[in-house]
Amino acid sequence: MAQSQREELKVMAERALLVGVALPGHDIDERDPLGELRALAKTAGAEVVGEMFQRRAKPSGRTFLGKGKVEELNSLIKMTSASLVVFDNELSPAQVRNIEKETSCKIVDRSELILDIFANRASTAAAKLQVEIAQLEYTYPRLRAMWDHLGQVTGGAPLGIGTRGPGEQQLEIDRRLVQNRLVRLKRELEEVQERSTRDVATRNHQHFTVGLVGYTNAGKSTLFNRLTAGGAFANPKLFATLATRIERWDLGGGNAAMLSDTVGFIRNLPHHLVASFRSTLEETIAAKLLLVVLDVSDPRAAMQRRTVNETLDEIGATTQPRLLLLNKVDQFDDPKALAGWQDKNPEALAISAVSGEGLDAVRRRVLERFLGGVHDVRIELPMGDTRAIMFLEQRAEVLDREYEDGNAIFSVRIGRRQLDGLLALGSPFSINAQKPHEAIAELWPEEKVEAPRRVRPHEIHVGEGSV
Repeated sequence: MAQSQREELKVMAERALLVGVALPGHDIDERDPLGELRALAKTAGAEVVGEMFQRRAKPSGRTFLGKGKVEELNSLIKMTSASLVVFDNELSPAQVRNIEKETSCKIVDRSELILDIFANRASTAAAKLQVEIAQLEYTYPRLRAMWDHLGQVTGGAPLGIGTRGPGEQQLEIDRRLVQNRLVRLKRELEEVQERSTRDVATRNHQHFTVGLVGYTNAGKSTLFNRLTAGGAFANPKLFATLATRIERWDLGGGNAAMLSDTVGFIRNLPHHLVASFRSTLEETIAAKLLLVVLDVSDPRAAMQRRTVNETLDEIGATTQPRLLLLNKVDQFDDPKALAGWQDKNPEALAISAVSGEGLDAVRRRVLERFLGGVHDVRIELPMGDTRAIMFLEQRAEVLDREYEDGNAIFSVRIGRRQLDGLLALGSPFSINAQKPHEAIAELWPEEKVEAPRRVRPHEIHVGEGSV
């Protein structure tokens, strides 16, 4: 096929055929096995003109599809005048090359399609760097399949030293160019990430941070706009959000958290993309609480939840609690199915980011986490310490007040974080007739948790796969 067909990776406005091969153990939606791939293709801008689906015990080593299906695909390409075939599977470089030879049509696998969407959606400098690194990581082991300019550089007529002989193979030039470009990009991304790391560390030290995570198109950005001043781009297309957005979230009672909205996850997300986007996902890794947003109206919700949990584990977001939010209950037609989700996940909260249903319960649950666990205690302090008294009146739930011998005794329902604020005032007081630090140690025993290790861009290596 022509060189220009493979060098142009964009799928914008192309007539596309979708192909899926279901292998044993793969998660698929039996009612619409190519539904997610169709949404991805449309998000990329392709016009879907046909679909083909096959079940196999194992893929064909040469063309992934069986011989008969390749012939059927060829006929379908001619019938629909398709210029692009998108596979819902990850293909090897040799398989891409072989199918293209058989069909004379450009072949794109699932990973390449997702990379194309990210490339079109990237708007910030960091996102563009991350996408290009991921594309080069993906491209490196596929150079031979992607380009057919593998002849040797002859150097022209033998006019002097260094101009004679076969020269260097074009493939080796391409490899070196990719490697050099990767080194430069990773150095730039490292600088961006170091600034981001400092910002995240400062924010986590000064605020209670909450991260919204979930499958792409689960409704995270809509929920983010509901809970904060808004500004996140909410769109029904997949991967509407690539860059992280952070806003103040008022929890009530003078308390606030910093809420972050970031890129959504998806099944079989290319591992190079996950590695490159670690700096964007650092807000998620460092957050003190994760709100896992799940679209329970989607028939693939169970698979999507597994994907989100597996991706969180992969990026190292494993030390903080996760609160499951069952979103889009306003679109749920089957109350029994929703009850089934709640029976299996008793801590989960049913919500609708669109209507606002259940969001007060989310705020209360997060506030409880923010306060560090709530206890009923007796706090005794000097009656003349108006700052500390005002703090308790405004920031804690006062159950009773007593005054004797120049002291005020408050029975309050209070959290650990509020007590830290009271301690910061420098006021003399006791908790349950004990010194504050002794009482806090008994009521809120600390557990030391090791922070997840951050992977730096220079630790992401180009694969040594065959080309």
